[in-house]
Amino acid sequence: MRGMNDFDFLAGHWNVANRRLIKPLSGSAEWEEFPGFSVATRHFGGAASFDEIEFPTKGFNGLTVRVFNEETRQWSIYWGSSATGALDTSPMVGAFDGNRGEFRGEEVCAGRRVPCRFVWTVIGPDSARWEQAFSDDGGRTWETNWTMDLTRA
Repeated sequence: MRGMNDFDFLAGHWNVANRRLIKPLSGSAEWEEFPGFSVATRHFGGAASFDEIEFPTKGFNGLTVRVFNEETRQWSIYWGSSATGALDTSPMVGAFDGNRGEFRGEEVCAGRRVPCRFVWTVIGPDSARWEQAFSDDGGRTWETNWTMDLTRA
């Protein structure tokens, strides 16, 4: 487990290649690909991270707020979208182990809350990967439904 400053790698401007499963947890294997552009900043001396991502071909933006809890040594990650006009107040919670961070919580899929997992992988100073997966069996198995490959702009 690393700790505070885990998301310092993300500060800056990024080009983002998105790949998203169109109908998660439906048995479908149909994916869409679209670009994104992200700007990330660090706050609270590295104990907080903020980014805004633009999806120019999708017509909406998203933002992420990450806050580190020194006592639990875990991050809480919150997502907001211009498409919904809301900040999800149910955080993804987890930590890094080396260059891999795993965070768990719940998301809404097809109108119901399901277990969700984020995995962040720091590949190098100019590249990183984020993956989101849902589970239909309480977390025993995971279906990856969105990946973002980030390269420094």
